[in-house]
Order: sequence, then structure tokens, then C-alpha cells
Amino acid sequence: MSYKAEYIWIDGTEPTAKLRSKTRILADGAELPIWGFDGSSTNQAEGHASDRVLQPVFSCPDPIRGGNHVLVLCEVLNIDMTPHESNTRALLRPVAERFAGQAPIFGIEQEYTFFDGIRPLGFPVGGFPAAQGGYYCGVGADEIFGRDIVEKHLDHCLAAGLEISGINAEVMPGQWEFQVGPLSPLEVSDQLWIARWLLYRTAEDFNVSATLNPKPVKGDWNGAGAHTNFSTKAMREDYRAIISACEALGEGSKPLDHVKNYGAGIDERLTGLHETAPWNEFSYGVSDRGASVRIPWQVEKDGKGYIEDRRPNANVDPYVVTRLITDTCCAGLEKDGLV
Repeated sequence: MSYKAEYIWIDGTEPTAKLRSKTRILADGAELPIWGFDGSSTNQAEGHASDRVLQPVFSCPDPIRGGNHVLVLCEVLNIDMTPHESNTRALLRPVAERFAGQAPIFGIEQEYTFFDGIRPLGFPVGGFPAAQGGYYCGVGADEIFGRDIVEKHLDHCLAAGLEISGINAEVMPGQWEFQVGPLSPLEVSDQLWIARWLLYRTAEDFNVSATLNPKPVKGDWNGAGAHTNFSTKAMREDYRAIISACEALGEGSKPLDHVKNYGAGIDERLTGLHETAPWNEFSYGVSDRGASVRIPWQVEKDGKGYIEDRRPNANVDPYVVTRLITDTCCAGLEKDGLV
């Protein structure tokens, strides 16, 4: 007997990396071995020295194939077993370990848009639908497009054991969101990448594509983000730590250091309109979806909780955003003597 292992990795495409995968057949009971691939076809090597290594780091049941088949998320290594330059997970690991004592956790809201060919799902051929407004969390065939795909994706994520905490229709037709977490930095990032792969693979069966483009339609339409919710043990106990984390994110060059790593095309989405703050300004506020960082009203009322960084694009690398927020906020809390 044997089982199928779908090896999944993040390639070296710039400015936004793509997911790649291939199948290996393993004997029942066999451990997941390292494997290799042609890095010259994934923007991760030159043709004269093209071998790259896949190191399994996270696995879960394969909900599409079923049975004892598995999905296997991998880090990309060079043949000397050092992390490849495209391997952003390797950069997150030491930061997560350094601040593990603060118990940082994340919940990431992944927005995305379905496309039917060259137009968003639900957009009429050669025109535009009614203005946005009624589509958000809507119901009915005149406002909701792609629910069958969304429900199948949700079922797949749950069958894979991923910590999906919800789904909802978003502001533009054909635009949706799922949430992953709360989980530690590495866990939430690994699971988000697997959930993204399952999204693309599920939509494939419906002959529809899913995109993380942060501004899929120009003009008066909402972009797509990956709002990132964050807290530490101190923040979950003391409102002073909430303010300290917000201040740390806004200190010195930090706002621009973060924004330039929050996904390609961020200036097209963070315009100050459509529930965003301008990309080159930093602000935070209670219940303010026009701020860079929102403090939920319940957090202010309870005097503890979490913050929401609203700046990350839908196409952000979760390994990068969790590393930056963990490093900045946890260091700020240390500096302020709140841990």
C-alpha cells in the first residue's frame, strides 16, 4: 500500500511569490523525506546549478484526495541545507523563538477575489454591477457570487485540520474573506499558506481563479487586504500594553519599514479611501477603520485584548508580516517594561 504526499512550496517569483506543488508516492508508514525540484523553473536557481531542496515543515490531511493522503508544506533550501534566499520562514523562526515568552498570537483575515476569465465573478460582460454596498455579508443570487466555491473551500480547510475561524462575503462582488487563527506566528503563517493553496485548488475545480491582487478593479471599488490581528500575553491583560504596541508600530522609520514589506501594490490600495489609511501616514484609533491600526471598541471597554493592523495587502507574505509585527511590538513592550 502507498499514499500520496502533495509537496507544496513558495517560489521565488517577484514581487509576489507563487505557490508550487507536486506529488510524491510514499509507502504506508514512511516518514516524509526531503525532496528536490528544478529551481530554474521557479525563479529560485540558474539552469547550470538548478537543484533545490524541499524540507517538510508542516503536514495535514489532504481533504481533496481524502484517505490517508497528505498535504506537505516545505521550506526551500540550497543543496548545502542552508535556507534559500526566498525562504522567509527561516527568517521568522528566530524572531518567534526570541519572543516566545510573550506568547504572541495572530489572526489573519485573508481577502481574495474570484475571477471568471478576465472579469471578477459577478461582473456583467462589458460593464459593471451596481455600486458596492449591498454585497458585504449579503445573501441572494443578485448580490452573492461564488458561494459554492467558498463553502467547499471552508469544508476542505476544516477537513485538513486548519484553524479557520470564519468566512464572509466582502464589499465587492466576487470578493470574499476567510480568517485563520488565533495561532502563534509560525502556525498562523504555515496554515495560511496551506489555506491559500486549497483556495486555488478548490476554485480550479469550478473553472474559476482566485487572486490576492490588492486592487483587482481600479476605481471606486474596495481593494483586498490581509488585516492582521495581534496580541501578546501582556496585551491580553493590560490596556497599557495595547497602547505600547501601537506606539511601537508608529515609531521612527517603522511605519515605512513595515509598509514596504506588506505586499506589492500597497500604494494602490492604501489611498485613504475605501476603509484605508494613506500608505505614507501612520495612525491608530479606537473603532477606526480609516486608521493604520484599529483598536476594537471592545478592547478599550475591557481594558485588554488585541490590535488590528489594517495595512497588510491580501498578497502579503504571512511569514514577513508576523515577523515584523512580533519583532516591533514585542521589543516595544520590553522597552516599556510591560513584560
